[in-house]
Amino acid sequence: MQEGAQIPAGVPEEVTVLQQPIQNIYLTATASMDLFRALDGLDVIRLSGTKESGWYLPEAQQAMEAGDILYAGKYNAPDYELILAQKCGLAVESTMIYHNPEVKEQLESLGIPVLVDYSSYESDPLGRMEWLKLYAALLGREDAACAYYDDLIAALAPVLDQEPTGKTVAFFYITTSGAVNVRKSGDYIAKAIRMAGGEYVSFDESGEENALSTMTIQMESFYDTALDADVLIYNSTIDGEITSTDELLAKSPLFADFKAVQTGNVWCITKNFYQESLALGDMILDVHAVLNNPDAADLRFLKKLS
Repeated sequence: MQEGAQIPAGVPEEVTVLQQPIQNIYLTATASMDLFRALDGLDVIRLSGTKESGWYLPEAQQAMEAGDILYAGKYNAPDYELILAQKCGLAVESTMIYHNPEVKEQLESLGIPVLVDYSSYESDPLGRMEWLKLYAALLGREDAACAYYDDLIAALAPVLDQEPTGKTVAFFYITTSGAVNVRKSGDYIAKAIRMAGGEYVSFDESGEENALSTMTIQMESFYDTALDADVLIYNSTIDGEITSTDELLAKSPLFADFKAVQTGNVWCITKNFYQESLALGDMILDVHAVLNNPDAADLRFLKKLS
């Protein structure tokens, strides 16, 4: 609601009423930065829970370089003095804040409202992108958000209307212990692969949908299930990008037996993927391109291993 407007009668006590314009936001939910960027709303963000070196979004890096956005400590160790000095109007947190509930309580006790972004609980890729509309409501830019979202859906429509390719895709990374981390079958990445026309190689049958929708399995189990996968996609966002098949084989020589390795259909997702929340549609388009052309080039997030 607009600043100075009367709070409607009957609003429950536990509901925090935000008054526009909202200024000097302390943002620790990194996935939300892209939504503010799309709405031309970086000017309302004054404080970041991520250092300049941790951002892959050029606009966020540039704003911190210029001093327009200041580092105010991680979500679990905020600089309360700086946050108060900057007259913070709202803290935007990810669900990680619930690991340190005392931080949320302290911010609220200082008169700073806290918004917890639950977009990570969205199992539908389109639902994740639609969180744009929430931030648009905060900024009073709903029309712009609806137009932006409609354009995203329109770009995906030709792919979503096509029949599945029947080709299988495994999405994974190797942990430091040599195990394999994969997405559960109900996860949004698995659904994005299906939307792209692929058949996600599943390692569970639960269909469970929650924020913790990954699982770690032994290499032997991954080998048995993903050996004949048509496409392998390595998740580089945890331990860094790999550029060659040799680097993958260094993690486990067993990959030499995999069909996708032998046919040269192994890809790595770039590190900036998770910060570019609204580009999830481009990820779907990338996977669709790979499924239909093993030599696809000029992709947004996928790089073929040499």
